[in-house]
Amino acid sequence: MPQTDFEFEWNPAKAAANLKNHGVSFAEGATAFGGEHAYIQDDELHSDEEPRQLLLGYSERNRLVVVSFTTRARSANRIRIISVRKATRTERAWYEETNAF
Repeated sequence: MPQTDFEFEWNPAKAAANLKNHGVSFAEGATAFGGEHAYIQDDELHSDEEPRQLLLGYSERNRLVVVSFTTRARSANRIRIISVRKATRTERAWYEETNAF
């Protein structure tokens, strides 16, 4: 059963820029955390200042998205969203192959 009791936070200016650039809102990205088949991995390329992770999963709008995020030190259930975008063709193919239902 997916965990859905997360608290989300983000920078409003960054969220607006992300929506304009990628066509996906941070609020939509947050819904992917409740997905049954969401896949999470460490984002070693972007973890210089803080440990970051990537989530690949379906949002409530049934779009496969990639969410860059970090958990807050004070609470493992508090998540700061850094960016959200639609998955690339390569990411989609990998996800569908890995999550053969």
